[in-house]
Amino acid sequence: MNEEFNLDAIEKTFTNYKKGQMFDGVVVIKREDGAIFNIGGKNDAFLSKDEVDDYENLKIGDRFKVIIINSKNEDGMLEVSKTMADGQIVATQNALKLRLGSKFTFVASEGNNNGLYSKMGEYSVFVPYSQISAKTRDCRKAVGQQFEAVVTEINREDKSIIGSIKLLEDQTREYNENLFWSSIFINKIVQGKVKKILDYGAFVEVGGIDCFLHISNVSYTRISNPSEVIKEGQEYTFKVIEVDRENKKVALSLKALEESPKTRAMKELEVGGVYSGEVVKILQFGAIVKLENGASGLLHIKNATSENNRQIYEIVKLDQKVEVEVLDVDLENERVSFKLNK
Repeated sequence: MNEEFNLDAIEKTFTNYKKGQMFDGVVVIKREDGAIFNIGGKNDAFLSKDEVDDYENLKIGDRFKVIIINSKNEDGMLEVSKTMADGQIVATQNALKLRLGSKFTFVASEGNNNGLYSKMGEYSVFVPYSQISAKTRDCRKAVGQQFEAVVTEINREDKSIIGSIKLLEDQTREYNENLFWSSIFINKIVQGKVKKILDYGAFVEVGGIDCFLHISNVSYTRISNPSEVIKEGQEYTFKVIEVDRENKKVALSLKALEESPKTRAMKELEVGGVYSGEVVKILQFGAIVKLENGASGLLHIKNATSENNRQIYEIVKLDQKVEVEVLDVDLENERVSFKLNK
């Protein structure tokens, strides 16, 4: 018997078909629900119409690659996918473009104590355990997750890629740090995520860099813990109030973005206006007077008396009620100067 018509040989060819294999074939029959697609062997395969973007224009004799997705359907035929084959072809083309140091993304299809495994078209992908992210402690739980890595080894002969997530993270961290320190400055408004709250403040991540928010810079209202105002994991807008490049420290303020009670009180004052207040502090050259609305300012000795060689404590006493005239209001520096109204 001619080997070309040897049914045993044909059957042996058919039984070698496995799920996931890619074959080149041709459309032999077109139906309403899909096409009969010959890939060689004893039986034809079935290609659903959903697998072809423009099924109406599909013609008998069209050739393309497909992937086996099921061994047999209800009609006893192999089921194949053109969409999966197209995706694998593109993935292989992308793998061919990779070089040492190239970045790529992959979805982990397997994970164990050795590391993470995946496929990129015809190429196998492996990331050793030592090169995975510090955030990934159990590779088995990482299956199905997408990762970004950098190529550390590539073998065209056996079509394998070895990558490192850790190296890419280190490169990204270094880039972010350089970008951060080259662009940070006092009074800059930044967005940051609260990472950890302590009794005396909170660590806030800004552009991948840890900054510090002291409790005294959280609110103008007295609080016992920052958690009364901010929450871990939440993002807020902050103002940079201190930059120490040498020691890599940045101090933030939340309250600096709000108008202080002192400024609000100062805005209520009119230059030339006379207000009632109380002496709250005696200085060598004058006294601090606090008004009824909360604004406070300096009563200089020269504005308290026209007599020379007199001391301020000879004119006003601590806790004394006085009436003062507003001489000047400096909102930018939060300063007010008074004249004693006799």
